[in-house]
Amino acid sequence: MTGIRAQLALDLQQDRPFSAERFIAGSSNASARAWLARPRWPEGRLWVWGPSGTGKSHLLHVWAMQNRAVQFEASALACDGDGAILVEGQKLEPGKVPFVIDHLEGLVHEVALLHLLNRAHAAGRRVLMAAQCPPARRPFQIPDLASRLRATVTVGLEEPEDGLRVTLLLSLLAERQLVVPQSVTDWLWRRLPRTGAALVQAVEKLDEAAMKRGTSINRALAVEVLGTLLSEEE
Repeated sequence: MTGIRAQLALDLQQDRPFSAERFIAGSSNASARAWLARPRWPEGRLWVWGPSGTGKSHLLHVWAMQNRAVQFEASALACDGDGAILVEGQKLEPGKVPFVIDHLEGLVHEVALLHLLNRAHAAGRRVLMAAQCPPARRPFQIPDLASRLRATVTVGLEEPEDGLRVTLLLSLLAERQLVVPQSVTDWLWRRLPRTGAALVQAVEKLDEAAMKRGTSINRALAVEVLGTLLSEEE
């Protein structure tokens, strides 16, 4: 089981170091952190949801590492003709360690998830799931699966508050070893949309442009590269 767990622990953004120390705590993710800290959940299931860039994958990765869980993408889940549950073509073996399933919006094989939830519940295995929306907003085709997921405890992550946005922007720049003058980071913070996804997108674009051109990141480059992503000058 250890070998399968290692192979299935898919880091969706391998260039970003997910760790408990690097996660930026704030009021926008406090409820999710509180639920994840609980030793048990009703029915053994928890569904974390929120917009892109709010830290869902980071939280899942940290929880999976702390709980020695089998972690994988929902899109990789399937089952064979005998009803065996497969992830990336590999059979999931019986056990007691939890499952962590990310990006449920990418789920293709609903019957596989239904089998997994049923067998996890019978075996006392916890299941942690994440998506951009709660299960009540997704039209599942299998009624039994829909009912189980809608009975699952859900907890949402909100867009980062201003204080967290500042820290997140600086953290994203530091992860890529980008040296940016404070006047430019302050200007970016004021001009970028108040979402985590916008910060991630902006830093990726700036890093790519600066690398291609061999230049530093300044306001002129940001205006050219980020374009309509920026709001009007204050």
